[in-house]
Amino acid sequence: MKVYKFGGASVKDAGAVKNVAQIIKREQDTMVVVISAMGKMTNLLETLVRAYFEKSVKKWEIFNQFRNYHLEITNQLFDNNGMPESVLAQFAELEMKLKRNPSFDYNYEYDQIICFGELVSTQIVSDYLNFTGISNQWADVRNCLRTDEMYRDANVDWGLTEQLVNEIFNFDNQRLYITQGFIGSTIINQTTTLGREGSDFTAAILGNVLNAESVSIWKDVPGVLSADPKKMDGTVKIDSLSYREAVEMTHSGAQVIHPKTMKPLHNKKIPLYVKSFMAPDEPGTVIHAIDHKIELPPIFIMKENQVLITLSPKDFSFISIEDIDRVVNFLLENRVKITLMQQSAIDLNLVLDAPEADWEEIFSKLSPYYTIRYNTDLVLITIRHYTEEVLDWMVKEKDIYLEQHSRLTARMLVKQ
Repeated sequence: MKVYKFGGASVKDAGAVKNVAQIIKREQDTMVVVISAMGKMTNLLETLVRAYFEKSVKKWEIFNQFRNYHLEITNQLFDNNGMPESVLAQFAELEMKLKRNPSFDYNYEYDQIICFGELVSTQIVSDYLNFTGISNQWADVRNCLRTDEMYRDANVDWGLTEQLVNEIFNFDNQRLYITQGFIGSTIINQTTTLGREGSDFTAAILGNVLNAESVSIWKDVPGVLSADPKKMDGTVKIDSLSYREAVEMTHSGAQVIHPKTMKPLHNKKIPLYVKSFMAPDEPGTVIHAIDHKIELPPIFIMKENQVLITLSPKDFSFISIEDIDRVVNFLLENRVKITLMQQSAIDLNLVLDAPEADWEEIFSKLSPYYTIRYNTDLVLITIRHYTEEVLDWMVKEKDIYLEQHSRLTARMLVKQ
């Protein structure tokens, strides 16, 4: 049994959906296919969430954009017969949601609306596969992937999920299942999400509990590259990576794989393939257990839109373990994720993604204890397997705000 995952770029239009169908058709093993929202629909739905939460009439304009985008795709896939009934039902459910008043919990409302990107996408792909003779069963992953109530970044209930996944994806009468990435639900059937770009993680969860032979993530790149080709020239494809190396890369901001993907696969030694949906015959990159040292080129990861926060005790005392404890607990309570932390005698430096919320208001809660300085619009450059020559070239003519080196990794925070 194999798990395939297709991201938004792989199903962005009718031609892309047809290409995915051809890739799926090639595989004869039992399989679960995890599919993301089409194209940039998650971004559009995020604007819909904000309009809905603010009770803005713009929500209907955004809803129509969302609907019309998919209508154009279904017209091309189903010979101008419009949307299948199953897809229309998803839009009817979303429309009913938008007619109701929102709660006061933005994170909750986010998850209840954002899920329709995946629900609509998978329903279209499933119906198209059946339309072209590729028999499959659509499955609502929320019926089996159970989580806690940490909306927008839910934690998986592994015991209950394993039991329910094996009940739903039982392969008794079906070889192929189509389901959603990114979403789950609580024990009282409230939709949750696993964190932005969490479809990779969904594929890894299903691979783990179903004891898959392999998990394959299909991208618009030939595999894992030494850098983002949109930002750097001369990138090279890496044929093989260890789980550990992949974790280091994704934690530093490499977007080719979601950071949580590796653990479920590592725990059962399930290989992960990163392949190109534009060149499905190419081998791509395999991430697996490696018990020997392999030589890798310098790997460049750039994490943009970073904020540097510097906290200095107002009484000029040293940064202590109590300070670190206070700040870390504050960050946990406010669900602020740190990219990098560095301590000096009287400064505690925090690097984080620029938050959606008013971060000045958030960090004002620390102002009784610390003088707070900050810099915005920064880029965190991470270089794995660096050399001194590479470092010198990378930081040339750049203003460095913070720098950190370890045995294999160099990290520099520079102006964007």
